Amino acid sequence: MKHLLLILITLLFAVPAFATTQSGTYTWTFDLSNQDSSQETRLWIPYPVSNSEQLINAIHWEGNYAEAAVYTERTFSSPLLYVAWKKGTLDRKLTLTFHAERSEQIKRDFPKTAAAYDPRDFALYLAPTSLGPINGQVKELSDQITAGKTGILEKARAIYDWTVDNTFRDPDTRGCGLGDVTALLRRPGGKCADISSIYIALARAAGVPTREVLGIRTGKNKDQDVSTWQHCWAEFYLPGYGWVPVDPADVRKAMLVQKLDLSDPRVAELRDYYWGRVDPYRIRLSEGRDLQLNPPQSGEPVNYLMYPFAQVGGETLDWLDPQTFKYQITWKQD
Repeated sequence: MKHLLLILITLLFAVPAFATTQSGTYTWTFDLSNQDSSQETRLWIPYPVSNSEQLINAIHWEGNYAEAAVYTERTFSSPLLYVAWKKGTLDRKLTLTFHAERSEQIKRDFPKTAAAYDPRDFALYLAPTSLGPINGQVKELSDQITAGKTGILEKARAIYDWTVDNTFRDPDTRGCGLGDVTALLRRPGGKCADISSIYIALARAAGVPTREVLGIRTGKNKDQDVSTWQHCWAEFYLPGYGWVPVDPADVRKAMLVQKLDLSDPRVAELRDYYWGRVDPYRIRLSEGRDLQLNPPQSGEPVNYLMYPFAQVGGETLDWLDPQTFKYQITWKQD
């Protein structure tokens, strides 16, 4: 009896203890009054919308802006809230609130036979990005990982396992990381944008349509400051089935937090959980890299729109410093 009880306890703590749904209200507050008032101030905020896993409603924003409207970024069709204050405006404040309900996403009932598809239909998700090449050493490594594998599902799984096995979470990485794949292959440590970018570049090099989902986590308590809780994960497209979520970065994060090595049985459970499934403690905000915002920003393309993005007189504020940028994101659980 004691032996059976020990087995049950071990299994209980091996499997991630996730709820199947999560709901609450986000409040995003901005105060750009300390920025140079002699220049126009512009703010772009990733704007969440409903899909099969999340329901977004009760959206409201208010402030003393000169302009505020929802636009869509044209390459990936990601919506964003654009807000602008004219030159000479001293008080520049905005509050955005919305309610979010999120379900655990499970996509694991894979078809037994592969469906035909035309790669030209997924050209956007097979293409390189400025920081995610798919040729040279990336292609060579991808070919090694997928040697002997046939079909998208086998290749996607082989690259997922390789990413879990060969990356690590670096808690000193600023923000979610840049996702510079060439640098990461030399030192494969970082946070979610880094680890997801490695997976995506290797998958695309293998002919697996893949995209990055950019979002923010929900809290797990009643009231929490989640200003720095941005998170991203990956999805690959399985023809005849649809987009399948994978999150090797959260496997590595759990390994760091719980001090687990790859041989620990709990890692096998985590690896299995985040293959074709992600927890409900997150919402999707946008997708895509190398973005031209709408209306267009000044200067270079934006690496990704997971954090709010602002420019004063054409100069970009540091979105990874919410105290200087002056914004706060809070979560109030239902």
